[in-house]
Amino acid sequence: MSMSVQGAIAANRFGLGAKPGEIEAASVNPRTWLKQQLQAIEFNDGLASSSELEIALAEYQRDRKRAKKMADVKNPSVQFGKSAQKMSIAVAKRAIDSNNSLNWRLLDFFSNHFSVSSLGRAMVALAPTLEREAIAPNLDQRFEQMLLSVVRHPAMLIYLNNERSFGPNSLAGKRGRGLNENLAREILELHTLGVNAGYGQGDVVELAKALSGWSVAKPIKEKATGFVFREQGHEPGTRTLLGKRYKQRAGPLGERQAEAMLRDLANHPATAQHLCFKLARHFVADEPSADLQAKLTDAWLKSQGNIRRVMEALIDADESWQTPPQKFKTPREFVISTARGVALPVFNGKKIWSGLATLGQQPFKSGSPAGYSDVGSDWRGASALMTRVEWSASIANQAKFLASTMSEQAIMRQCLGDTVSERTAQSVLRAESREQALTLLLMSPEFLRR
Repeated sequence: MSMSVQGAIAANRFGLGAKPGEIEAASVNPRTWLKQQLQAIEFNDGLASSSELEIALAEYQRDRKRAKKMADVKNPSVQFGKSAQKMSIAVAKRAIDSNNSLNWRLLDFFSNHFSVSSLGRAMVALAPTLEREAIAPNLDQRFEQMLLSVVRHPAMLIYLNNERSFGPNSLAGKRGRGLNENLAREILELHTLGVNAGYGQGDVVELAKALSGWSVAKPIKEKATGFVFREQGHEPGTRTLLGKRYKQRAGPLGERQAEAMLRDLANHPATAQHLCFKLARHFVADEPSADLQAKLTDAWLKSQGNIRRVMEALIDADESWQTPPQKFKTPREFVISTARGVALPVFNGKKIWSGLATLGQQPFKSGSPAGYSDVGSDWRGASALMTRVEWSASIANQAKFLASTMSEQAIMRQCLGDTVSERTAQSVLRAESREQALTLLLMSPEFLRR
């Protein structure tokens, strides 16, 4: 395989699509080019933090209770919705502009792995802050650090109702407040071990009891925001998870019981297998080879779940560089790779948002803790493909300026390098117009897959 083909694979399979000049840069040393992109992501864009949003939500609830009628209360729902949209668009635009798009693909992967949905006023406001505050800073750290940050984040605690989960024998539980198993179940089934890892309902209950009292502060009453451990809501006693006993620590240290469980779950061999399968499926193929999964799992276990080391193993694996491309792009990947490859000024925030919504992958709208599907068959139905054709045509119709700046052949090479087939090249070059040529390029097998 030539270095130029590897450069195209690096930019389009590992990254989020080739920007102008990127395939040439990657072709010098594709593996090194990718490894240099592995780093944490910081957000310094001045958009609202979860703490600021928690305060705004609390103030709304306070004013609502005080008002004689709802007409007297300024409803912030529209404001929260706009804030969330701004955050999601900011993430997408940075992914489009980035020279380190592998890192942004990895952020998308873990944001979907720890999926939260905008259901209800609080989650509309808080959902986009989870990836910015708990996932992005930990992309180059051990998985246990990311898991602990995610589980303590108010978006996850509220989404899975753990802020109101109290042990039946705790002080709060004896007053009639009950235990909620949602967070514990999803941690075991989705976030760590996987559904077929051999745990039982008893393990779900034990983890839920250990997580009881893991809650969110009340900004006005407690003058605090974010995670808080409520000792009066924590189930007392020793817990047993997967056959291992975890003693109860006294007082505020009671949260250490669940923390120890989460660390052990993060480092469990079943978690390594589950996450490495998902990573291999996301980056390489819907049904990744056993050899590739074994290489990633070995790297995970040797590094104690160091995400950077696992990604380096993925990059080094020959199985990751197979041709032809196996992965059908999700709507998000399609929109972002189009924006990166064609580099049109029409990709403002509104166009990005409407594209994601039109194609069926609006941020934080999966409606399930399992997130959006990462399997091609769920995205390439006849209706979905027709929607892509129509969206691609709408983009092409706004690209008339390309007629005087770039040839069709140059655009193809910029996006796909030497991976363009003769059939695709001929169909694009023989198109009746520049608009039709760009539509055919975007809907070509080489562009639809990575």
